[in-house]
Amino acid sequence: MYQQIVVGTDGSEGGNIAVDAAIELARLTGATLHIVHAYKVMGSYQLAAAAEVGVVPDVVESNEAVQAHGRQICAVVVERARGLGVRAEEHCVNDDAADALIKVATDAKADLVVVGNRGMSGARRFVLGSVPNKVSHHCPTSLLVVDTSHART
Repeated sequence: MYQQIVVGTDGSEGGNIAVDAAIELARLTGATLHIVHAYKVMGSYQLAAAAEVGVVPDVVESNEAVQAHGRQICAVVVERARGLGVRAEEHCVNDDAADALIKVATDAKADLVVVGNRGMSGARRFVLGSVPNKVSHHCPTSLLVVDTSHART
């Protein structure tokens, strides 16, 4: 049924609920699981803003730490998936979370993208937008939105 499944994670409890659903689907269907973690490195705008308030961050060190943290989040999920017999690949991407998911799904020729519903309730989804909402409008394939609301209680 599914050959390539893409799931995003930020390492949170809610993210893990969506990841667990994706791992189980991949296990049942024999699909390859693509784990995506999006991060943002500090750019010139953030550096200029920090300098204006008298903070001079070590940009290289900060960006390396952000990337290392993202790789660690992916590595934990890959290890968990492989422990259950699922083929898994990690994609640690410097981009907006929704754009990263859409790009990986397109590049991997995914059959399914799995996201949690975090941030989709109330008026905030209309004002601030959310990863699942943006993905639902631009996803190149089928989309499964997993209920992660019990992670917030």
